[in-house]
Amino acid sequence: MAQTDVLLTKEPTPQAVPACELPQKVYDVARNVGACSSSGLATAGFRSAKYLADEWSQNCYARYHQAFADRNQSERRRHESHQLAAKTQALARCSQEDATRKAGARLQDTHGWKSELQREVGELGTESDLLLAQKQRLARALDATSVPFSIATDNLQCRERRQHPDLVRDCVETELLKEAELIRNIQELLKRTIMQAVNQIRLNREQKETCEMDWSDKVEAYNIDQACAHYHNQSTDVQFHPYSAKFEESASTPETWARFTQENLCRAERERRASANLRVLIDCILRDVAEDLRLQCDAVNLAFGRRCEELEDTRHKLQNHLHKTLREITEQEHNVAALRQAIKDKEAPLKVAQTRLYQRSHRPNVELCRDAAQFRLMSEVEELNMSLTALKEKLLEAEQSLRNLEDTRMDLEKDLAVKANSLFIDRQKCMTHRTHYPTILQLAGYQ
Repeated sequence: MAQTDVLLTKEPTPQAVPACELPQKVYDVARNVGACSSSGLATAGFRSAKYLADEWSQNCYARYHQAFADRNQSERRRHESHQLAAKTQALARCSQEDATRKAGARLQDTHGWKSELQREVGELGTESDLLLAQKQRLARALDATSVPFSIATDNLQCRERRQHPDLVRDCVETELLKEAELIRNIQELLKRTIMQAVNQIRLNREQKETCEMDWSDKVEAYNIDQACAHYHNQSTDVQFHPYSAKFEESASTPETWARFTQENLCRAERERRASANLRVLIDCILRDVAEDLRLQCDAVNLAFGRRCEELEDTRHKLQNHLHKTLREITEQEHNVAALRQAIKDKEAPLKVAQTRLYQRSHRPNVELCRDAAQFRLMSEVEELNMSLTALKEKLLEAEQSLRNLEDTRMDLEKDLAVKANSLFIDRQKCMTHRTHYPTILQLAGYQ
């Protein structure tokens, strides 16, 4: 019995091998089957059969051994249960800690990608605003080109009202046609660039929307993972979800998850770079457009200045010739009057000479003599007739010259009027209108 007490109180030694359930041992108890045995049939006249003292002792020892074996097995199972509970608790704690660490690492990854997406969304928004400002510059520049185009077309139409012979295709008209063609080409270029900017703004906004959706998903996932990372065994808002421990068919892998965001960032960065390059291109286009228009405007103004100088010089020369012509007309009129007077002055001597000859032709008989007086009168009449003929010819020539001078005077006055009209159109109409030409800041879209 003392041995039994020791076995009951002593802690069993740890098993070196894994504990397992032992098979139950069968004990053979010796039975008394001899001649003096009471295991046979009851003797007639006596009470029921009884066991022997050895049988009783063996039965007690069997009970002791069975109790010891059951207690040993119970203690072993209890120890194994404690070990299993401690092991599973440690495993659960390690698993929970590892899951918490992985959730923390996931939070860091999500936060990193979320920050990159937020940065890219901000940069895309800023880039879109900058490109929108450039588009507005393009629109203002396109509106500003309507003024130079109307000026160029108005100048061409005004110069169509020049009179012959000033209605010529001079250097001014050539420069005006070049200016009109340049403005049309610039307007087409600005329209194409505006469409390109509108398309790029649309792409920027689409990529920004994609990144914002990805960022929103990241924020929601970050909040969920953060809440999951804060759960612990003493949390009051946890409960059983037996069907949650399974993978969704649509779930992504860490590789596809990271690649999805990376591709979004790459596309956004590509569109952002394209937008920045387009802004630089727009700036160069507007600068070149403003410079080209101003250079062509200066070329047209220079051509107008030279043409006005030519017209002014021509007008001065015409006025000088007109003054000389008028003076010559006056002198020629005096000459005509003098010739007429000379012709008139020759009439009296001719009358005298012819009267003398007529009177002397009435001399009688032999008195009708061809004397010296007769010959002199004849020569006098002939001289007077020749003088009259010469004077009349000169008179006709003088009158023709006077008519020619009058025609020249009229032509000069008409040409002077044409030159004055041309100067008025070029200087008062065209060049005055060109003072309203837009500034380089307006042509560059800044105003």
